[in-house]
Amino acid sequence: MTSGNEISPRRSGVQSRVASPSRRADPVRRWSRKRSVLAAFSVMATAGFVAASLVPLVSFPSEAQATELDPMSLYATAVQDAQRYHAGDAPAVELERASEYSVYVKPTPTPPPTPTPPPSPAKKPSSGSSSKSSSGWSPPFVTPNPGSAQAIAYDMVTARGWGDSEFACLVALWKKESGWRVNAYNASSGSYGIAQATPGRKMASVGSDWETNPATQITWGLGYIQGRYGTPCGAWGKSQRSGWY
Repeated sequence: MTSGNEISPRRSGVQSRVASPSRRADPVRRWSRKRSVLAAFSVMATAGFVAASLVPLVSFPSEAQATELDPMSLYATAVQDAQRYHAGDAPAVELERASEYSVYVKPTPTPPPTPTPPPSPAKKPSSGSSSKSSSGWSPPFVTPNPGSAQAIAYDMVTARGWGDSEFACLVALWKKESGWRVNAYNASSGSYGIAQATPGRKMASVGSDWETNPATQITWGLGYIQGRYGTPCGAWGKSQRSGWY
């Protein structure tokens, strides 16, 4: 029998065994509290991060607005200072800039006109007819033989009683006109043949083969020279003076 203030060992053991479950539950509560604190801290940190991300987008304008500055160059400042001056207590005097200017422009010299060369003398048609060639006509293909043509002409010149000097004038004349080529053709004037008849079909009065036969052309040419100038040297002199015969 013990006193009221004393606790028997048996009862003390019971109480210790009864109190032990509550002591085991304390760490669980503490861990639960820690988890709650950590969760609340995570939520607050996440909210703070989101707010920090959204504040710049809300608080600042979408486009930067630059402040326009009034440009003032060193030259403009110097000009402004030069236009104003103060003499003691005298009021500022505004200097006026001249509003009119006289500009002298040196005139560009006019180049001298380019001299136009005189036109080359054109061959005058021998019969006074039109210098245009007959439409649709073109010279035929012929192999010229100037040496053979000159041999034929020499016999015809001597047969007319002209000497070698006249033949020399004839050689020079027709060398200048056609080069003694039976198919020499001037498209601008229509002249054709060794004698350069204008137009060439006039030689048909001597023979129908006037386009290809040097003898026909020479016969017509000598007849034209004799009737107009008398001799080949007379025709050559005319050609030397005016460029045609």
